[in-house]
Amino acid sequence: MEVKGCVAVVSGGASGLGEACCRLLVQNGGKAAILDLTEDKGKQLAAELGDAAIFCKTDVTSTESVQAAVDRTMEKFGAIHAAVNCAGVGFPAKVLSKKGPMPMDHFNLVIQINLIGTMNVIRCAAEQMLKNTPNDEGEKGVVVNTASGAAFEGQIGQAAYSASKAGVVGMTLPIAREFADYGIRVVTIAPGLFDTPMVGGMTEEVRQSLIAKLLYPKRMGRPPEFALLVKQIIENPMLNGETIRLDGGVRMQPR
Repeated sequence: MEVKGCVAVVSGGASGLGEACCRLLVQNGGKAAILDLTEDKGKQLAAELGDAAIFCKTDVTSTESVQAAVDRTMEKFGAIHAAVNCAGVGFPAKVLSKKGPMPMDHFNLVIQINLIGTMNVIRCAAEQMLKNTPNDEGEKGVVVNTASGAAFEGQIGQAAYSASKAGVVGMTLPIAREFADYGIRVVTIAPGLFDTPMVGGMTEEVRQSLIAKLLYPKRMGRPPEFALLVKQIIENPMLNGETIRLDGGVRMQPR
């Protein structure tokens, strides 16, 4: 599928990895619907990108909110060819701390946003992809999800986060198998340490200790590098049903 002319809904599109995806897609002739709760950043980005972008204030955990964003995208651009799921949170919490067991509200919130939210966008966007005229390869659309290295090597305090991201990895192949009959591909990216707002609260000491664990390059990933892989996934029809690690070779330690 060519990026030029591709209409993508991008959850978490107002900042970090999602923002980089929106920028790269529009720069390459695509169109982006920025799905995010952060209204000021989302509107600012949409204004900067011009007519090729719209902002839809969206709570990915809400069926009504996601459906409204998808409907608005269809009204504005007439089609949806790609869904890029970048919305996520990573609140750390131990299962047992000095305050007692982890509150289930914490666990539920992380699962709802990272896992349920991803499914919510997939199902609503894919329904519209079915209406697309297939290209020469018989392709109608592509879904790109965001997992994490924590899906495989979660650290202490990441039980909720790791469970949510492992869920994204786990549903990638079953959905790809189901959507194959429709000409829709499904691929997940598992990024490692990327310089995004999610890690913005780290002290420099913590950042450097994490960077030291990387093989090469010895730095955090940059959001445009994530967006480059999203572009390749959209363009390369042989990428399907797979989770791709994008992490500089890092394998996280227990803490």
